[in-house]
Amino acid sequence: MAELEVVKHTKKVYHIFGNDSPVFEKVKEFVIEILIIVFAVSITIWFHDLAEHRHQQKEVKGFLVGLKNDLANDLKEIRSDRQGYQYQQAAFKFFREMNPDAPGTVDSLEKYTNAIFNKVELVQNNGRFEGFKSSGKIGNIEDKKLQNDILDLYQELIPSLLSTTQLYNNQKDRLIILIEEKARFDQALKRMDITEVMELDQAKIISSSLMFFPAEIVNRYDLCIARMNEIVKTIDETYGE
Repeated sequence: MAELEVVKHTKKVYHIFGNDSPVFEKVKEFVIEILIIVFAVSITIWFHDLAEHRHQQKEVKGFLVGLKNDLANDLKEIRSDRQGYQYQQAAFKFFREMNPDAPGTVDSLEKYTNAIFNKVELVQNNGRFEGFKSSGKIGNIEDKKLQNDILDLYQELIPSLLSTTQLYNNQKDRLIILIEEKARFDQALKRMDITEVMELDQAKIISSSLMFFPAEIVNRYDLCIARMNEIVKTIDETYGE
């Protein structure tokens, strides 16, 4: 409707100076018509911006509600991974201090050997975030703290966690290679015996570094958990879901 009013009053402007009215009346009518046109154009722009804003915020809501589900899944995995690293820390503390003649060593070896070969690493659900970011829509999130929290999580905290876990797993690979080279196969038990390997100085040195890594990794998991919970809380407060 506003567009039709603009056309209508624009035509009137063209005809103003073609009539026989006094110059003052023509100028007065001209100014009025121009003001009407400006007002109509402003209204048109305002309605367009309002519609665009509503569309953007609808997309933002869809993104954030979906992101909440992604974070819920990540939180489940992260809490499980965190427990896994506490087990790993205990395992490599045992290997560093292992005394083959001490009571319970055989049982502890059986309990902790899997820690050497099992790798724990977060597989994040970041497809939704990457898609929204690459489309240039992250800036449409009006809550700037929430926007910054999301960016910080996906661009700082999680990459830092993954970088540290990758270094840890690379160090474990060194120990695995050593075991593959030096371990013997126990024919009676029909399994690999790593007792002698884990007594080597090289194995002790690697185990020592692997013992200290998990504390830092758990700390980085905790930072991610805290930030994820904060984001989920804000989304809940915003949309009441």
